[in-house]
Amino acid sequence: MNTTGASVQLTERFEEALIYANRLHANQVRKASGVPYMAHLLSVAALVLEDGGSEDEAIAALLHDAIEDQGGQAIREEIQTRFGNWVVAIVEGCTDSDTVPKPPWKERKLRYLENLQSASPEVVRVSLADKLHNARSLLMDWRKFGSSIWQQFNSDPEQRLWFYQELVPLYKMTNAGEMSEEFARTVQDLCNLDQPSLP
Repeated sequence: MNTTGASVQLTERFEEALIYANRLHANQVRKASGVPYMAHLLSVAALVLEDGGSEDEAIAALLHDAIEDQGGQAIREEIQTRFGNWVVAIVEGCTDSDTVPKPPWKERKLRYLENLQSASPEVVRVSLADKLHNARSLLMDWRKFGSSIWQQFNSDPEQRLWFYQELVPLYKMTNAGEMSEEFARTVQDLCNLDQPSLP
């Protein structure tokens, strides 16, 4: 999954996806930092492109949370109409729930881990970029705000770290390259934080 050095030409489809993602997530912010959510989507798309991903993968990166957070099946159909079957398949592969209310956190994460084992390389790349940026952001937020960041999430610190630790070998098995290695290092840094101070 490493970059081959081939240049990807971004077309008006990417521009449309950028505008569409911004409209969908305009009122959403990151939980701990309050940074506009679009910053996360842009970062995930950048990681995908830097790893040699295609335009479809970059579009899916911009939309990877759209089904889960912005409308479920109706948004799925809209993504399929606008960007095609391949983009929506990648987004679906990165979605752990499309219903409201969402199933329990642990149930969703176990299903995500199971699905990832048979996922396409394109789904793995976008998933890994998403989780890497989440882990990077979590580490940065912890260094800025301390253990209070955990109060913003639906899971306790031990659960979240368990999920990340379970992801590490799955990504490594896919030969995901440097992104996988950085994810493993970042997860280890998170595990090395001052755990007794966490609520």
